[in-house]
Amino acid sequence: MARRPLPRILSTGSAQIARSRELARTAADSATDVLHPLITITRGLRRLASAGRRKWAETPKDRRGPLLFMVASVILVVALVPHGPLLAVITLMAAAAWQGRDRTPPAPEGPDESQIQRLQSLYEALVPHFSTAEDPSPLYAHGGEWEKVFPSYEFDDSDRVTHLLVRYPAYFPDGEGEPRARVEQLLAAKSGRGREYLFDWEEEGNELTVRVLAPLPTDIAAQRFVTAPGETVLGFTDHSQVHRTLPLTHGEEQRDVPPVVWRTGPRSTEPHLLAVGQPGSGTSTLLRSIALQALQYGDVLIVEGGGTGEYACLTGRDGVLGVEVGLAGALASLEWAASETERRLIAANHARQAGHPPPDDTKRPLWILLDRPTAFTPLAEADGRKDPQSLLQVPLRHGRAVHVAVVVAEQFDRLDLLSDAVRQHTRARVVLGPAPARQLEALLGARPRSTPVDQVPPGRGYARLGSGPVHRLQVPATPDPYDDATSDAHRQAVLDLLPPRTTPADGESLPVPVEAVAAESS
Repeated sequence: MARRPLPRILSTGSAQIARSRELARTAADSATDVLHPLITITRGLRRLASAGRRKWAETPKDRRGPLLFMVASVILVVALVPHGPLLAVITLMAAAAWQGRDRTPPAPEGPDESQIQRLQSLYEALVPHFSTAEDPSPLYAHGGEWEKVFPSYEFDDSDRVTHLLVRYPAYFPDGEGEPRARVEQLLAAKSGRGREYLFDWEEEGNELTVRVLAPLPTDIAAQRFVTAPGETVLGFTDHSQVHRTLPLTHGEEQRDVPPVVWRTGPRSTEPHLLAVGQPGSGTSTLLRSIALQALQYGDVLIVEGGGTGEYACLTGRDGVLGVEVGLAGALASLEWAASETERRLIAANHARQAGHPPPDDTKRPLWILLDRPTAFTPLAEADGRKDPQSLLQVPLRHGRAVHVAVVVAEQFDRLDLLSDAVRQHTRARVVLGPAPARQLEALLGARPRSTPVDQVPPGRGYARLGSGPVHRLQVPATPDPYDDATSDAHRQAVLDLLPPRTTPADGESLPVPVEAVAAESS
């Protein structure tokens, strides 16, 4: 299927609108600077006229006649004096300019007392990290001047730091992870806990920029994303991290949000994915979101080790090959997946040797989604059967060439039970929920540029695709539509994306909750 380029208005429309707004704002500022004297005099004339009306209204009626006579006499004298009208106009303009001046009190320059105390506290806390006894002219010293090392800073309404530029000495080992991590942890704790900070180290200039990150949107529901075949939206991130946006529908509004796009297929360098998180962190939500997107172009096989029925909404749907929750069904499904991968490899190889393109049935994407597969490991050992993870070696090693993708979701406390094949071949990683920085680095292979926080909403975490950068991630809300705690809007959004229900292979209809049937028919 040929890849069609996105409409130009979707890819460059937001940039053109931003440039147009910037040009309009610049033109308005320039016009205001040129016309500022005229604006000031006009404002002053209005104030003088208002003062005259108030004076006339406050004057008793029996005194208005003498007042008019006095004003007329002054005008007559001014008219008879040489250059009197000119001097009167100059005096009137000067009075109008004085009355029309901007009387807004100037903003206080520099930080106030509480802000100075915060900056001094930050400076003193950084002294042990940015100073050595051998430095003859230390930039950081106890009782020193913080103005030299904090040239730029911003505060919010509660006097907490929102932006800070830190200068540090050249001998600080900013290329090593541990010293940088200690400084980042200190700055995050001293600037205010409960917020995410982005740290941008400029090693050439010996400067560190710290700024507070805005929370990622959590109200984006599941929907059809504008992507090409082979592209899967894992979630959404910051505008500064990616150079692409997707048009999304939020109620009756539309907005452009930067996505984290995972590419699969023969040309992908990260064809398989591992998602890790605590219970309730949103790993099942991520798998449901991937399944709904995968069903648009391919087939899906789901193996659920938790047995909680998180994927019951997909049972019997068109394109869903199976939703297995038992050990026997998981083994049978994964054995078929391994043999199907081998069949595709043999068929594609024969076609290449004959000089023909690969058959169509080898190019339709096959997705194998496993939620908590380690739950089957002790059961398989007790029954003397194979571990279902052992059947993933062929799809993991050779699935990319024949459009087979494997997605595994597991919890932190069960990672040691994952097989070596799963660890080695899942180079696309997602970590959801709260996690310490060391654990994030161990799973993602690199430290995030922002500080993790202890309290995060479901579906919030980090993603790294291969050797790329670490992105903040918010998974789109894709709850189980059969869950009573799901909101009506999110339930309907998921139901709208589900393929039509088909008859299972055994010819019997699968039981569906009554409330789900009512929701689908509404």
